[in-house]
Amino acid sequence: MKKSSYDAKDITVLEGLSAVRRRPGMYIGSTGTRGLHHLIYEVVDNSIDEAMAGYCDNVLVVLNKDNSVTVIDNGRGIPVKNIEKYNKPAVEIVLTKLHAGGKFGGRGYKVSGGLHGVGISVVNALSEKLKIEVRREGYIYNQEYKRGEPTGPLKKCEKTKSHGTAITFYPDTKVFDDLDYKFEILSSRMKEMAFLNKGLKITLIDIREEPQKKEEYKYDGGIIDFVSYLCEKKDPLHKKVVYISNKDADHEVEIAMQYTSGYSESIFSFANNINTTEGGTHLSGFKGALTRTINDYARNNNILKEKDENLSGEDVREGLTGIISVKLKDPQFEGQTKTKLGNSEIKGFVESTVNTKLAEFMGENPSIARAIVNKGIDAARARNAAKKARDLTRKKSLLESGSLPGKLADCSINDPRFIEIYLVEGDSAGGSAKQARDRRFQAILPLRGKILNVEKARLNKILSSNEIQAMITAFGAGISEDFKIENSRYQKIIIMTDADIDGAHIRTLILTFLYRYMPGLIEAGYVYIAQPPLYQVKNGKEVNYAYTEKELDKLKNKYKGKKLNVQQYKGLGEMDPEQLWETTMNPETRTLLKIEIEDALIADDVFSTLMGDKVEPRRRFIEKNAKGVSFIDI
Repeated sequence: MKKSSYDAKDITVLEGLSAVRRRPGMYIGSTGTRGLHHLIYEVVDNSIDEAMAGYCDNVLVVLNKDNSVTVIDNGRGIPVKNIEKYNKPAVEIVLTKLHAGGKFGGRGYKVSGGLHGVGISVVNALSEKLKIEVRREGYIYNQEYKRGEPTGPLKKCEKTKSHGTAITFYPDTKVFDDLDYKFEILSSRMKEMAFLNKGLKITLIDIREEPQKKEEYKYDGGIIDFVSYLCEKKDPLHKKVVYISNKDADHEVEIAMQYTSGYSESIFSFANNINTTEGGTHLSGFKGALTRTINDYARNNNILKEKDENLSGEDVREGLTGIISVKLKDPQFEGQTKTKLGNSEIKGFVESTVNTKLAEFMGENPSIARAIVNKGIDAARARNAAKKARDLTRKKSLLESGSLPGKLADCSINDPRFIEIYLVEGDSAGGSAKQARDRRFQAILPLRGKILNVEKARLNKILSSNEIQAMITAFGAGISEDFKIENSRYQKIIIMTDADIDGAHIRTLILTFLYRYMPGLIEAGYVYIAQPPLYQVKNGKEVNYAYTEKELDKLKNKYKGKKLNVQQYKGLGEMDPEQLWETTMNPETRTLLKIEIEDALIADDVFSTLMGDKVEPRRRFIEKNAKGVSFIDI
């Protein structure tokens, strides 16, 4: 093997934005759909920072027909005067240099989300073309860029009385896999930003197709409206949303929450409008103070007796939907992804706010307070029952020992990195899958019928379900608070159900269980959906498979005038083992759909809609999404 040299001459320095183009994933996460959306978020975040500073109340986002994106705000406009050190206008420095912006010295923005100052310059670097128009100090200024480099100087144009910034960027097709923006994902993000910034109007328009889509978001109630929206599809225990807030010179906290009759907690935390999906000090401060305050109220009002145990954190959060939003001067996020807040001082600030303000609220609203405490007491009883159920299953060697469910056909390799388990609908399909599989690395777990809808059940009832017990045991990672991703026996969990409405329902039930009680499996990228074909198309001895109606039409056109034998597969059991292996299980030829939580708020909303108690939201969802599909899936 030829040895490579490593000397001073081998050191490469990537100047300007070339590092971004060389390693885009380091800056935007991926070059797929997520990274594409990230470009829009970075530009919008600049406008949101202007709103937080009190200078912007209108943001427009347009998805254009040529796949460019335009973002317009009525903020102050990016500064245009020259920076002496570079002898270039400030707007050009912001667009061409990493870590350049008004968010570091504390003078430009007291509070901002774009902490690292790489956002808009990264968008410029990863765009084939970018146009910027700044309205500031009585004039319009224009400049254009190509792959991060200005094509000419900043031009001072006509006079104007308006102010703000307009950016149109064309994502680089050499960087991104495709330019397919998802309106629903962008809609959720824009709505979220409008909720978090009381009174800010955000308009999202998609003119790529006719008729164009247009949505406007403006919430004068802020996060109170946010919680009301999240609880629309649930059954609230109390009509009034609990709202508390506090601020000092360096910190601000807002909390809105409402309890529902459900059993899952849905708590979302934000710091400077950034969705801290991994939580952090603000969330732990809230949780600790919530538990303490509710227990103190229950003791002081003799609802919990002296002999009773305190309610646990899990008890007091059952059925809780809440938003915790903090704003602080110098946020410290863990990692480039900015998903966990690390500031230690904010924990105490949130704790003291909840201790004082929530206690006041409960004192002033005794009926709501009692409903909350009684919900916690019911949860505690169920938790104790679940503990007994867990202890019992452990004694039966179902959760912690080496004993595996009898119907599991395990594989011979035991390294989680190289093996996979198929969750298969029904015994007949399970039989075919067992014959079709490669026994070395593919395990098969047949599931009988539709599993329990966990959205409508507590953990003690969930643990009594044989099918759910079988999954918990087979996966080996535990459940709920006991879940540990490092104990997972497989790093590929593949849901393989029939391509019909019953199969879709079973798939949704399994996904609901995994999302609510083992979300770590989805976050780690371990969960997949198998894609079996809908049709087999034979032209003499030549065999093809169609996975969609469009593919079937293409095959019919390809063999136009020939006598084709088209077989529709109504279930996995209709395929013989060889066909099942060839189409759905062979890693060389199969297609798997990886399950990702692009947005936890969207996921929570969808599961509440489809699997919750309320019928009307489900009917509206089906009516909205039924056009153009043969059955509803998620």
